[in-house]
Amino acid sequence: MMNGDQSPGSPIDLSDREQAVLMDPIDHVRARWIFPFLGHMGICMSNGVIRDFAGPYFVSEDLMAFGNPTKYWQLSPQKANNGQAGWDAAVAESSEIYKKRMHIIFYDNCHSHVATALNIMNYDGCKNWNMVKLALYMIPYSKYVSFGAFMKTWLPFFITVAFISGLAAII
Repeated sequence: MMNGDQSPGSPIDLSDREQAVLMDPIDHVRARWIFPFLGHMGICMSNGVIRDFAGPYFVSEDLMAFGNPTKYWQLSPQKANNGQAGWDAAVAESSEIYKKRMHIIFYDNCHSHVATALNIMNYDGCKNWNMVKLALYMIPYSKYVSFGAFMKTWLPFFITVAFISGLAAII
């Protein structure tokens, strides 16, 4: 896990985050200024390698598209069919599927890649994982890797709210 003195852009140790869903804010579109709870999503294999659908026909390995993860939702490999082996096989199969797909931001995206992996492994007896369900589950079940990661995610939103509140108070 990231130490408190590391910046959000520093490499982090995910050795204790195997079988986790990971998220980082999407900086280039400044979405986090308005929607800080949305972001780019990846999934960790049992060896800690991160897989994420980073763009058309490309699933990256251990290098998330928008930087280091700021949040993680720790999952249990025992809830996957065939345990750890089933988890890894499902993530690998989902990655192979998404290497052949066009990235469509509002339909077939990084969240869909993770949902497909969870559906293949029948995680927690569930086969109806989808991008909306994952985004919603990340809100209550995920943890930030550090205070700096929390600030990286939420500070732009707090600045936006303060600015709008200030304008409203003046007007």
